[in-house]
Amino acid sequence: MAEPFPIADYIRSIPDFPKPGILFRDITPLLASPEALRATVEQLAERVRDLDIDVVAAAEARGFIFAAPLAIQIGAGFVPVRKPGKLPFDTHAFRYQLEYGTDTLEIHIDGVEVGQRVLLVDDLLATGGTIEACCHLIERAGAKIVGCAFVIELSALGGRNRIAPHDTISLITYD
Repeated sequence: MAEPFPIADYIRSIPDFPKPGILFRDITPLLASPEALRATVEQLAERVRDLDIDVVAAAEARGFIFAAPLAIQIGAGFVPVRKPGKLPFDTHAFRYQLEYGTDTLEIHIDGVEVGQRVLLVDDLLATGGTIEACCHLIERAGAKIVGCAFVIELSALGGRNRIAPHDTISLITYD
């Protein structure tokens, strides 16, 4: 079996962005490379293929980049999770706490059906707040979360623990 494509080689680390002390993991070099982008989607598909997924859902915006082609690759539908006022039809909404204030996420009321098996996808798992809110939103609509998949996980920030007991899949992990 061939070695997997080295997608980590296409992640750029930028110190002190967006503020001092933060080491930002930049996916734009990965997105600029057709080979790296294709390999990322293929590696995600390989890791989730046996989960019997009906729908792939992702919060805007970077999650969309990986979730839509992944849905096509595994033969599932795609559902966008958006900020308020961005979806043109009736929505389910979930309001959640941020460190300073609150935020809300929405999906169309017909985005997921009761009992459907949903994979949540995002580019990065950090503290887990947004993906946790997505989980609540999807579950409130009556669907089942079969896993949460990420290109990158920043393990020191504890996001995996926050979204437990949902299975978490990450292609690249940084401490």
